[in-house]
Amino acid sequence: MARTIGVDVGGTKMLAVTVDEAGNVIGESRVPTPEGADALIDAFVDVIDAQRADSQADAVGVGAAGLVDRDGVLHIGPNLPGVRELAIKSLLEERLGLPVQVDNDATCAAWGERELGAAKGSDDVVVVTLGTGIGGGLVLDGRLYRGAHGFAGEVGHIKVDPNGIPCPCGGRGCWERYASGSALGRYGREAGEGGRATRVVELAGGDFHDVRGEHVAAAAREGDPEARALMERFAWWVAQGLANLADVFDPDMIVIGGGMLESADLFLDRTRAVFPELVLAGPDRPAVDIVPATLGERAGAIGAALVARELRNVN
Repeated sequence: MARTIGVDVGGTKMLAVTVDEAGNVIGESRVPTPEGADALIDAFVDVIDAQRADSQADAVGVGAAGLVDRDGVLHIGPNLPGVRELAIKSLLEERLGLPVQVDNDATCAAWGERELGAAKGSDDVVVVTLGTGIGGGLVLDGRLYRGAHGFAGEVGHIKVDPNGIPCPCGGRGCWERYASGSALGRYGREAGEGGRATRVVELAGGDFHDVRGEHVAAAAREGDPEARALMERFAWWVAQGLANLADVFDPDMIVIGGGMLESADLFLDRTRAVFPELVLAGPDRPAVDIVPATLGERAGAIGAALVARELRNVN
């Protein structure tokens, strides 16, 4: 039975899985993510070979955060310092002797959720990953959508306030500056500096400069009213971005993944409640299901393996 390998590369680790023809994960391995382009390619080969030894895999998929073009070149990798213009596809194909498909990590996660996860069987899906930043992947008319250059899905940089907070990308008012884990931490620090959110600051060790999103979530889970108000603010901004995406792509489902999913009980219901007020013709349009992702941290690797399966079928 044919099998494929998928690799998800993050700032601290590489996760590789082997997926069989039925979609079952039958192997998994991890290695730390090294610094530097040459070491990164070597690590790819090591983690893939660890899966390849017994799997008889015949294709490889890779998901990497950043701008990945249709030739499998990673132009910018925000979690991979010093790695730019890296031809991952061609370098790995030369080393491995197997066909390799390289995509953005959120694009891979979107395909994983569509094939085996929360959006299984849905043909028009937007997958949004809420973490330190915001990523996205698109499935339109039952097919993974990459855009003309492979850069589709950078939803975190949709402008929600053109005069807003500067973003490291060089723009202003990007959605991820308002609806990411980093944004939630900033809300907590601002409140702490103003003498509010005292419980949040306590959980951060007493210094408002050290407040992060998880401190806000922890205080909200305890029932702290100031922290809960910050979570409501966060939920509204999540809904605002999702409404923009729904207006453009008209999905039947939006899947929420990423690290902030651990705090979904604190914001997702509120996001669902305000979404109809923000989306075009909200009360009159068919409902858009907003659901949590189900594949967890392996979503990107599983999706990459499934994308590789499609590549193998084409070849």
